[in-house]
Amino acid sequence: MLIAETGGQNAMIVDSSALPEQVVGDAIVSAFDSAGQRCSALRVLCVQDDIAGRVFAMLEGALGELRIGDPRRLATDVGPVIDADAQSALNEHIAAMRAAGMRVIQPPLPEECANGTYVAPTIIEIDGIARLQREVFGPVLHILRFGRDELPALIEAINGTGYGLTHGIQSRIDEMVDDIVAHVDAGNIYVNRNIVGAVVGVQPFGGAGLSGTGPKAGGPLYLRRLVRHVGDGDAGNGYAFLAAHVRRSLSELIAASTSIGHAERTDLRQLLRALPATPALAMTLDLPGPTGETNRWSVHPRGAVGCVADSDSALAAQIIAALGTGNRALVPRSAFGERAVAKLGAAQCEIADDPVLAPADAILVAGADALVRAIRERAAARTGRIVPVIARNAAGGYDTSRLLVERVVTVNTTASGGNAELLAVSG
Repeated sequence: MLIAETGGQNAMIVDSSALPEQVVGDAIVSAFDSAGQRCSALRVLCVQDDIAGRVFAMLEGALGELRIGDPRRLATDVGPVIDADAQSALNEHIAAMRAAGMRVIQPPLPEECANGTYVAPTIIEIDGIARLQREVFGPVLHILRFGRDELPALIEAINGTGYGLTHGIQSRIDEMVDDIVAHVDAGNIYVNRNIVGAVVGVQPFGGAGLSGTGPKAGGPLYLRRLVRHVGDGDAGNGYAFLAAHVRRSLSELIAASTSIGHAERTDLRQLLRALPATPALAMTLDLPGPTGETNRWSVHPRGAVGCVADSDSALAAQIIAALGTGNRALVPRSAFGERAVAKLGAAQCEIADDPVLAPADAILVAGADALVRAIRERAAARTGRIVPVIARNAAGGYDTSRLLVERVVTVNTTASGGNAELLAVSG
């Protein structure tokens, strides 16, 4: 079993209500601590037009105060990057941005850094997220202005990078924070604080898409993925649910299907009965943390689940697993699949001529080892984000927790900046 955590194109969105002094302090720490060599480090700072000029001027001033040199000295703020290849790649990126007409702010390296793999901390003002085709792993912070009406498009562009590790929000308007949290695809979201230094057990860490396979390190689902235990993948593991009308529709579909035998029909009905009534979306956990900070863990559907099965009964079990975790089911074109779509409605279940190539966020597969291997190979050949392929286990079920993604939202509750009235603004 592989549990991987990879990089991120991590962004921070700053609206006009944010406190500039706090934004600058948190951005400097997030972007330049450890010479920017953290997977969680801030790569793109997006600031609303109204305060962008002031924030960017303060950032430039703060950049000039950073001390670059030997990391063994306590006074050093930014040390070298890991090796000469990393140094070369970073310098090439900076040169390319400058050649493209982007504004580059970079203090000179001190003489003592002439020998070694140092890269001066750099700020680059870009004109869009599309300027960044890959993660720039080092002390380089990209800054971007946006208008209030451009926020939805900005979030879509950030999500469109395919990464989903960390994300920052700086705002003193609760409604704004809630709206961004609801639409950003990231495993760890930090509100009014820096976005690095997650603490195990307080901010379980990890992302999805191009940023990891899950579950989150230090989270409640982590340990069970590292051990073998009785009941692994049981549909009654507490991470799945079906609304009453979905449960009824599936039951009727199974009962009416002439291609499903009596014993299989009984097994499927047991799966339906085993699913708990508590919605997965309602599953949250408040985690311990320091005074003045809240940390909340929650689970959310992945989205669309491709279903690949060698029988109608196996396909029905996959639909139960997909819908039971709040996802949509992508089913292959067949008599049973078409009946499922007609019974459940296209919003929950739809025909996909090829559930592997379809825009699936996860794939369930049931069949012989050769089929499972073939599906895994095809999924691995897809471009873009990492998509989990979940095979049916010996008990005939699936680990439905893998059809969910985890999120931790960390809020600095002391960050109102002396103007507490802004916390009550709702427009």
